[in-house]
Amino acid sequence: MSRGRGEPVGIKMTFARLAALACLALPAADVGAQSLDDARSAYAEGRFLEAAELAEALATSEGYALAAQSLAIHAHFFAPEREWEESVERAIRMGDEAIRADSANAEARYQAAHALGRYAQGVGAVTALRQGLAGRIRERLDAAIRLDPYHWEARLALGGWHADIAAEGFVARRMYGGNRPAAIVLFEQALQMAPESRVVLYEYAIRLPDLDEENGEERAREMLDTAARLPIVDAYDGLVQKLVREGIASREGG
Repeated sequence: MSRGRGEPVGIKMTFARLAALACLALPAADVGAQSLDDARSAYAEGRFLEAAELAEALATSEGYALAAQSLAIHAHFFAPEREWEESVERAIRMGDEAIRADSANAEARYQAAHALGRYAQGVGAVTALRQGLAGRIRERLDAAIRLDPYHWEARLALGGWHADIAAEGFVARRMYGGNRPAAIVLFEQALQMAPESRVVLYEYAIRLPDLDEENGEERAREMLDTAARLPIVDAYDGLVQKLVREGIASREGG
């Protein structure tokens, strides 16, 4: 039995059901995309805790990675001392969740390293080395670069890792393999990939005098001056701008 143009009733009903299901599915996808956009907007505007809540609720690797990033920045720049440990440990958990949700996500690996790095900054070099954090950070950064060779933030962070390990002395260098030549190569790669990134210029500049004793101080001043002139693109970039100006002031005062 058929109706209309001879279309079987069963097929017609199937098409109708599929169309209805498609209409239901599309808004759900749109909501997910909108929620991620909302989280990114909150991050860009400096509402880091709100960004973390929105991003974590998505329960995706991308969302967990953004939550880790937002929480790590909040912990480092804004969390009161009594809340710092809880905030940074939550950032670490979000980084781990991001990797579990998608082990091939380079950003997840990078943000997991970022969260661990903020914890290491807070507890100090000696404690961080004793807890084996240097190896865990290196592992995640190496993985991020393997997954995405053009992930300049991971190259920048690994450059900082090498520079900071080398600065800790012979024992740290022997234990973890950090060295100044590798730091310079990675910093230069990050600078080539993102020449107008304020954070690249800043992170490289503050380590240059130690990496290049002959010309590092002069070049560091130039890089900080360049960084200070760049337009601010989001709230975190504004925080880095304050660090840049402090770096310039300390050199002028010295």
